Amino acid sequence: MLNITLKGGDVRQVEENTTVEALCRDISMNLYRAACAARINGEVCDLRTPLTEDCTLEILTFEDEDGQRAFNHTASHILAQAVMHLFPDTKFAIGPAIDNGFYYDFDKETPFTAEDLEKLEKEMAAIAKAALPIERFALDIEEAHKLMADQPYKIELMDEHAGKGEAISFYTQGDFTDLCAGPHLMTTAPVKAVKLTSCTGAYWRGSEKNKMLSRIYGTAFPKKSELDAYLARLEEARKRDHRRLGKELGLFTMLDEGPGFPFFLPKGMILKNELINYWREVHTRAGYQEISTPIMLNRSLWERSGHWDHYKNNMYTTVIDDTDFAIKPMNCPGGILVYQTEMHSYRDLPMRMGELGLVHRHELSGALHGLMRVRCFTQDDAHIFMTADQIKDEIKGVVALIDEVYSLFGFTYHVELSTRPEDSMGSDEDWEMATAGLRGALDEIGLPYKVNEGDGAFYGPKIDFHLEDSIGRTWQCGTIQLDFQLPERFALEYTGADGEKHRPVMIHRVVFGSIERFIGILIEHFAGAFPTWLAPVQVEVLPISEKYNDYAEKVAAELTAAGVRVEKNFRPDKIGYKIREAQLQKIPYMLIVGEKEAESGTVSVRSRRDGDAGACRLSEFVETIQKEIREKAR
Repeated sequence: MLNITLKGGDVRQVEENTTVEALCRDISMNLYRAACAARINGEVCDLRTPLTEDCTLEILTFEDEDGQRAFNHTASHILAQAVMHLFPDTKFAIGPAIDNGFYYDFDKETPFTAEDLEKLEKEMAAIAKAALPIERFALDIEEAHKLMADQPYKIELMDEHAGKGEAISFYTQGDFTDLCAGPHLMTTAPVKAVKLTSCTGAYWRGSEKNKMLSRIYGTAFPKKSELDAYLARLEEARKRDHRRLGKELGLFTMLDEGPGFPFFLPKGMILKNELINYWREVHTRAGYQEISTPIMLNRSLWERSGHWDHYKNNMYTTVIDDTDFAIKPMNCPGGILVYQTEMHSYRDLPMRMGELGLVHRHELSGALHGLMRVRCFTQDDAHIFMTADQIKDEIKGVVALIDEVYSLFGFTYHVELSTRPEDSMGSDEDWEMATAGLRGALDEIGLPYKVNEGDGAFYGPKIDFHLEDSIGRTWQCGTIQLDFQLPERFALEYTGADGEKHRPVMIHRVVFGSIERFIGILIEHFAGAFPTWLAPVQVEVLPISEKYNDYAEKVAAELTAAGVRVEKNFRPDKIGYKIREAQLQKIPYMLIVGEKEAESGTVSVRSRRDGDAGACRLSEFVETIQKEIREKAR
């Protein structure tokens, strides 16, 4: 008999080769009906997996991330089966689960239409209703070739798997079979609610050198009510789309002359500068010194840092005086050169150096998305040089700073610890020490975290902060990366208390991540209705008629003198129209002035949040809004 330790510590005894499905059925029929996949000794697998040794076992439902991925992966196969039924000449590429759904890439002579997607949804519903059993089997490479003889993309993938010594596994449901590693649901039946959301072009394997395929995106749920709620969230996200609001509010634009390179307009620059001013305020308070390093540095520097070998495909390069140069994709090497400009003692450490550096990274045109994915952005970098015994305290300090910033904007967040990737440099010992340092700091703080295996930077492990916005979406922004490698590669030194030379440890960290991307997130988080301190226009003065323009000028001048950003609307429109226009521009306050206000030296206040707030003396309003700005109230 095998001992199977369940989540919570309960131990079940089963015979060898009992499937997870059978054990799940034995535990609870409700759990069995909800189960999507399992995790055995930390590895995600099918419910059809036999139990062959003592192990820990967790049953995963749609509420679990990996359970949901198995559900969505099955939905992608149902889509492919529907395409096979309706468009039998189509060739099949890949169909993975992704966050909030799935996609499948198809090679079809003509693109899919909106009508095609509707037909496919109906066919998918029929396949789900049929409750087709899903079965797994494996073949050797020769038999696999015969099975997939008319599917060139599958053959390419199979040859790769075979070359690596990996099993060639397939899943079949009814009349459809696909090359796949799994995991999948046991049948098609649980996929009761599906929506195909879009169809776009996508290069095979993401390379512009390859053929353009048709990618169908979709989402799936066990219940129609869950799908309806999700689609409602999507509609809300559409209303908040930063690309649309950025244009309507005059914040930024993207032009054909610079694809992936944002143009900030005057109002957008106010927003950007306010964020930068706040960044400088909190970093000065936290003991950081600000530096600035060149946008372009020579090849030898990037070879020494490792970026030329590990990151070259994402870098823009040029030649100056017969020497290769690269436009910086990161600020780190420049910060290191600043550290090396003078000798340092242990008394100088920790050294915290912040930089608002403009960096450039090559992104495929298909990946560009407003401010969220661009080719140049301002990275709010900082590099901390310290002794080994200062690691935990410095990490705690960075965590506290990031928490302060995110809390100001009303974000909640979760934390992930990302460990050593395959493409890394440095010794096992250094990586173990660095990872232990990050883990130890998080444990001491008591901050819950998830381990994200293999997703660290090539030079060190990292802590990633995933913030949640007002409609429940998550965004990866802040990061803390612990680095033993670059100090070694650049032979950084400090003089210790013993008079000997020692190697400092380095932290790379960002708070906003990219100021451009953070602005995009803020636009969507606030739906363009920024807090008063951040709003490009804080007050609009609206005279009832042109007779009161002079008084409106006086009001605006006083506000400007008090440090308030103000606009005046002197257009000969009715006051109701002016108010509506200001509301569409999401201006925090409107001051309406007419005869009564001009005679009494007052203003009628209308708040974006509270509506009509009544009349008050101008000095009172100035005092109130100054306090709101000073306290950075939301």
